[in-house]
Amino acid sequence: QVQLVESGGGLVQAGGSLRLSCAASGRTFSPYAMGWFRQAPGKDREFVAAISRSGLTIRHADSVRGRFTLSRDGAKNTMYLQMNSLKPEDTAIYYCGACVSCVMAPSHSSEYNEWGQGTQVTVSS
Repeated sequence: QVQLVESGGGLVQAGGSLRLSCAASGRTFSPYAMGWFRQAPGKDREFVAAISRSGLTIRHADSVRGRFTLSRDGAKNTMYLQMNSLKPEDTAIYYCGACVSCVMAPSHSSEYNEWGQGTQVTVSS
């Protein structure tokens, strides 16, 4: 089993930047597909970005492409989300997820087995 812990959220002004981290522990001897999702109040959990097991495929949602960048450091068992040019509509709780059985980079939250507790990102206008 994998445990995920997000960090790096906070309050930032529009146009600012934040970097989220997702540290994995537990079953970390094998890489797995991972992703970032976000959920705003009253809305469904939304796909943000994902990385395949091999790390060769990285996907970003249209709403964040060009502003957000997912990366992973295998040696540290940590995934990152660099968020630039933040907008008020990016305000949400951001979650990282892991899919132990996936090979590709899934964009549907139902494919993920494990989730972190989430970190709040608030962008003021």
